[in-house]
Amino acid sequence: MSARVAVLAGSGKTGQAVRRGLAARGVDSVAVGSAAWATPADLAAALRGCDAAYLIAPNLHPDEPDHVRRALAAAREVGIERVVHHSVAAPYVPVMPHHLGKAVAEHVVRTSGLAWTVLQPCAYTQNLLPGVADGVLRVAYDPDAPFGLVDLDDVGEAAAEVLVGDGHVGSTYELGGPTLVSVHDVARAAGDVLGREVAVERTTPEEWAAGEGAGLDERPREWLRAMFAYYDDHGLPTGAVPLTALLGRAPTPVADVVRRELT
Repeated sequence: MSARVAVLAGSGKTGQAVRRGLAARGVDSVAVGSAAWATPADLAAALRGCDAAYLIAPNLHPDEPDHVRRALAAAREVGIERVVHHSVAAPYVPVMPHHLGKAVAEHVVRTSGLAWTVLQPCAYTQNLLPGVADGVLRVAYDPDAPFGLVDLDDVGEAAAEVLVGDGHVGSTYELGGPTLVSVHDVARAAGDVLGREVAVERTTPEEWAAGEGAGLDERPREWLRAMFAYYDDHGLPTGAVPLTALLGRAPTPVADVVRRELT
């Protein structure tokens, strides 16, 4: 078992979930934030004393492969041999640039010479919940499209398992919830918890870009538009078998996640 784990971007929502998963197993962790990236020496200093590292890149990073290369170089410098990379479900999608960045980063991890595991989670159920308090769930894609929405806490628990458990080196696990669901399913679950209807409002990627997305820089705005267009056509279906095996139980259903988060 690893005595101490460095969680890169450990103060974000994913990093916090991973750290909770590790704490539940009695494993110490340290959050490595953006200040550690000022120089290679700073990053190496932040990782020193750790036995393993969980690699999370900032959302929509402009060059995730380089980000991961820098992290791996620092890990090797301080003697870390065990790494887990936080990727995404369906990374090999040519029309989604940020997914492709994760696919290339996966290759960087696999060819690093370190003992690696890759996790590919679907979108978190929690991502859809901030707007439901106002009674409307707005999305820029087909609200009936299928998704393997996953509980963020389940992802943190799975991350802890692959970091400290046996037999996960050299494995890639796609992490999905127990069943395929849609945005309408999330809205119905939220309505049941709140005791009132939660409406679903669909906009187009173009309308989103002109409205909510107008304040973003052009690159992340266009990357998200491409993601919404892909979701509109295909959703993001992700199976439950790998996560079930890692947790030793069924993944948490959407309705249970919604109930826990909204009460």
